[in-house]
This record gives sequence, C-alpha cells and structure tokens, in this order.
Amino acid sequence: MTAIDPSLRYRRREQGLMLLLASPAVIVILALVVIPVGWLMTQSVYDNGFTLEHYRRIFSEDIYWRSFGLTFRIALIVTVMTLILGYPVAYAAAHVKRPWDVLILAFVILPFWTSVLVRAYAWLVLLQRTGVTNQMLEGLGLITEPLALVHNELGTIIATVHILLPFMVLPLYSTMQKIPRELMLAGASLGGGPLHSFLRIFLPLSLPGVAAGLTLVFVLTLGFYITPELLGGGRTIMISMVVSRNVELYNEWGAASAVGVVLLLCVLAIFMAVSRIIPLDKMLGQK
Repeated sequence: MTAIDPSLRYRRREQGLMLLLASPAVIVILALVVIPVGWLMTQSVYDNGFTLEHYRRIFSEDIYWRSFGLTFRIALIVTVMTLILGYPVAYAAAHVKRPWDVLILAFVILPFWTSVLVRAYAWLVLLQRTGVTNQMLEGLGLITEPLALVHNELGTIIATVHILLPFMVLPLYSTMQKIPRELMLAGASLGGGPLHSFLRIFLPLSLPGVAAGLTLVFVLTLGFYITPELLGGGRTIMISMVVSRNVELYNEWGAASAVGVVLLLCVLAIFMAVSRIIPLDKMLGQK
C-alpha cells in the first residue's frame, strides 16, 4: 500500500478548508446572482414554449431603440460631468494636509448617509418652477420667468450627477493617494512646469482611477430608476423604466426579462472593453 505524501495530504486539507470557508459566499452568490440571472434568461426566451419574439421586439420597435439611446446618452453625459467635477476634488483631497483631506472626503461621502429617494425629492424641490433655484435667479435679475429645470432630461442629469459623484471621487482619490509626490518634484527639478509635469507624470498615473470611476458611474447610470422617474416627469424614459412598465402595466415578464438580459450583456461588454485597455487589478488599486 502506497503511503500518501504528507505535503499532498496537507494541500488537500488546506484546499478543503478554503472551500469550506468560501462556501457561505458561494451560496450567497448563487442565491442572489446566478439563480436570478438564470431565471431572467429563461423568462426572456419562454412564452408557452421557446421563442425569440421578445428579442425581436427589442431590435424592431422604436420605443426600445429610443430608450436605449436616451439611457446611453444620459449615462455618457453624467459620466463626463462627474469626471470634470470629481477630478479636481479628488486631486485636492489627495494633496492637502490633514484635517482638510478628511473634511473634503466627509463632504463627498455625506450623501451616502441619505436615501437616494430623499435626494431625488430634494432636487425636485430645488429645481421646480417655484423652487429655490428659480427664485434665486429671479431675485438676482438673471431671468424674467422660471426655467424648466425638472420634468425633463436636464433635471435628471443634474440629480444623477450629484448622486453618483462620490463613485467618481473615491476611486480617483484612492489612485492619486498612491502616486509619490516626489515624482512631481523630480519633474520640476528637471525643468518641467506645473502643467507639463501634471500632463506627463500625474495624469497618466491616475488613469486607472479614471477608468474605474468612469466605468462605475456609467454602469450605475444605466440602471437608474428613481431619479429619472421623479425628475423626468414621465418624459425621460430610461431603459429601467421600460422594464418596470412592462411588468407593472402589461405584466409582460418575458419582454422585461429580455430587456434586462440585453442591458446585462451591454454592461459585460463595457467591462471587457475597459479591462482590455486597463487591467482590472490596476483599476482596483492592486499592484
């Protein structure tokens, strides 16, 4: 009888222990991700038998094309706006001394302590025709009649930018904090001006954080529902609202599931495209 190598026995025991420790996480992922997604895919191709009718409707009916186009346009605008607003904030937080960096991050994280629904209603109050914004502009004499800031695409974009701004700032800050400040000093010592050193040294090193923030904000915007529902006033029909109305108004689970599957495939394609440009481990801040 052949004796088992003690090192092999130890590795098997270690693998069994790791599998046991990972089993709760595996069960949660199966229950909350794999099974629901599998059910979603099944519903999208089943209607008293196998069918691709739901997908045919998505690619043939204008309502779906308009909703997808509007959703991706708003997601792109929101992503660009959060980058423009978030990059200077993250840069400042990464370079100022304590306690100013903590104060900046506290103001960034503060919205997380408030419900998205509450923040959406707050923007509705601020931007409506009789709201604070219009009253202030009229008081300053900048406008003669209230501006239409809500119940349209503009109000949806403003509120979404505010809600998702922390998802841009935090990855940027995490990446910028790891960039050695000595590199900028070295660039200055070699004759490079502040702008030149920033463009040639700091900006390229911060690109993993930029990519992570862009991906997070863009993907999260694709699935936004409450904000466009409240601030869009029924005129800004994003794809999440199409899914909701297919279920609530028409009880068409198959059509809603097909839209969800197409959106999921779009998100996976985005992650794959970004990972080819910048590896996922760099976006997550790993060395």
